[in-house]
Amino acid sequence: MSAPSPSATATSVDVVRDYLVANQIEHDETTREGVEGASFSLTLPGEKKLQTPVRLDVGAHALGVHAFVCRNPDENHARVHRWLLERNLRMYAVSFAVDRHGDIYLEARLPLASIDPDELDRILGSVLANADESFNAILELGFASSIRKEWEWRISRGESTRNLEAFRGWLEA
Repeated sequence: MSAPSPSATATSVDVVRDYLVANQIEHDETTREGVEGASFSLTLPGEKKLQTPVRLDVGAHALGVHAFVCRNPDENHARVHRWLLERNLRMYAVSFAVDRHGDIYLEARLPLASIDPDELDRILGSVLANADESFNAILELGFASSIRKEWEWRISRGESTRNLEAFRGWLEA
């Protein structure tokens, strides 16, 4: 098995950088001394999950995609993890993963040869769609007690419940 040439990594770094600039996606780029490739940190805007932080790591062999979705759920871990695994079956390129702290991420590892502007668009679109579409379900499954307490506290004090509206149906049931 031959290693990709340094030019393949450099080309992939250029493709990622050019894609982010062309699509006006603000980002920070970092390189590490003596390590081939670069990392790009960016934030994708959403509707339900307002911001999804993403890191793209261009390495010697692959592009790593890492997107933070949600902190470790407070409760119902088995149901949350089952829901994530079932959702993995329907997703393009990315999969849910849990780190050693229990925090939830979307992850992917793609060969450098597959990295072009169209594929980056599909990958980042998949990250954004899956983070955004899954966010309220993860909150409902893993933070229901906290959400209910917050709802009741706000109602009792006449405070706004605007940012909890997505949960109104089950909170009022």
